[in-house]
Amino acid sequence: MKNKKFKIMSEALEMELREHKSSFLVYVTLRMLVILMMILQIFNKNYENVFLCILTLILLMMPSFVQVRLKIELPTALEITILIFIFAAEILGEIQAYYIRFPFWDTLLHTLNGFLAAAIGFALVDILNRSERFSIQLSPVFVAIVAFCFSMTIGVLWEFFECGMDQFFGLDMQKDTIVHSIHSVMLDPTNSNVPVGIDNITDVTVNGESLGLGGYLDIGLLDTMKDLFVNFIGAVVFSIIGYFYVKNRGKGKFANRFIPRPKAADADFLQQAEDAENLRQAMQKEEVQ
Repeated sequence: MKNKKFKIMSEALEMELREHKSSFLVYVTLRMLVILMMILQIFNKNYENVFLCILTLILLMMPSFVQVRLKIELPTALEITILIFIFAAEILGEIQAYYIRFPFWDTLLHTLNGFLAAAIGFALVDILNRSERFSIQLSPVFVAIVAFCFSMTIGVLWEFFECGMDQFFGLDMQKDTIVHSIHSVMLDPTNSNVPVGIDNITDVTVNGESLGLGGYLDIGLLDTMKDLFVNFIGAVVFSIIGYFYVKNRGKGKFANRFIPRPKAADADFLQQAEDAENLRQAMQKEEVQ
């Protein structure tokens, strides 16, 4: 029974992957690059990066899995953007250290994440709003607000994850920032809750040794706030786009490229794969008889 379900899902995923030539080409190209990277990491005995490559290969399958399982159609532009986002975050960002080599890389991806998460949140509400099974009719403003809140929630949860990984596993996902002035009430000798400032900081000493950073080390706070701010920008941009999309009911060409929608009956590849498998089994039984 499990083999049958696995075979049906595999066939459905294969049909889903090949549905759009452009997204399939991007998927195959990125998959080959990840496999090549994984082979190189195996030769270098960097097994942590090998795990990241395996994780990336799984994540690259997720858009197709979601489409097949939930019967939701991801527009080609959205699917390609998600695939490139995964590759840029895991392979380029982590393994190729783009997060360190290019300071804007993390900011760019968090902005894009806010945009994509708003598109997905918008679609979840819009699909229910248009469904005949539910007697709800939400205003364009409400749908846009829900999309915005969904995107910001995803952004906050991700920052919780980064903080947890840093605290419990000693990582540095919340990248630190060099600052040259600080203000804190803990420096107030009178304990009167008055912030005391220190300006023109050029060096910090820890346990008698200079860190050699040229300033004070902010531990993750500014990076977190920056990530949430650019996530906010991405969420606002798509929420505005989504508002006009609902108000004009689907006339926006740009929005149509990024808003998921329910699958048409002829694109339900899971059902098609199941029907094909049942037909094969029926023909096999007839041959045996």
